Amino acid sequence: MQYCPQCKASLKNTIIDEFNRLACEDDCGYVFWDNPTPVVAVVVETPQGVVLAHNKAWPQGRFSVITGFLERGEHPQLCALRETAEELGLQAQQAQFIGFEVFDGVGTSGDIFNQLIIGFHVYAEGDIVLDDNELDDYKIIPLDSLKGWSSATGRIVSQWLQQRSAAVDD
Repeated sequence: MQYCPQCKASLKNTIIDEFNRLACEDDCGYVFWDNPTPVVAVVVETPQGVVLAHNKAWPQGRFSVITGFLERGEHPQLCALRETAEELGLQAQQAQFIGFEVFDGVGTSGDIFNQLIIGFHVYAEGDIVLDDNELDDYKIIPLDSLKGWSSATGRIVSQWLQQRSAAVDD
């Protein structure tokens, strides 16, 4: 972003609230806050295990939990149910909050991300039908083989596994 969307003047780096931000050079008041984008990540559990899917845009062999952008006015729990239905063709009745993670960095494709990942767990049964606009493969990992990984979605999986283990121990 180089120009102010309000007055078309150049944007300049300015320290605001101890952070470097882009602000209008002509002082019209515009500041690019660069707030994170909310994304819902869904750990979809089936009788066979947890579904991990491959997005067509990702490198071959990379799988993750189901994710999707939160729509304007949409409750995050409803987004988790919607994304499960849209991407896997599975209907879940309830989404349980797991936790959240910050995804701030560069992805494998070079894209810069600034997202707040909001994690949910759903339980669903039925035949998986992939959304072929976005996904091209999936696998089901048995619960005793599932492990988290280093990215934000993998840390959501780790949180869920810890919560699940603590609930079993009680």
